[in-house]
Amino acid sequence: YGSNVVEIQEKAIKPGDRVIIVDDLLATGGTMMATAKLVEKLGGEIAGIITLIELTELGGRELLKNYFIHSIVTYPY
Repeated sequence: YGSNVVEIQEKAIKPGDRVIIVDDLLATGGTMMATAKLVEKLGGEIAGIITLIELTELGGRELLKNYFIHSIVTYPY
C-alpha cells in the first residue's frame, strides 16, 4: 500500500448533512476513515458505512468502531 489522496469539493457537504459512505471493499479501513474525517471536517454527520465485501481479519471494522457499518458479504482474509 502506498500513499493516496481523497478529495471532495468544499461545498458538496453542508454542516448538518447526513452522509452514507459506500465502498466496494472494507479491508484495513484507511480509505473509509479518511473519507469519514473529510466529511466531518466539512460539518457532515456520518449516518453509516456500507460495503459490498469486508475482509474481517484485516481489522477495518475496529478502526471504524464509532460508525454504523453494514457489509453485504464478509470473508476471512
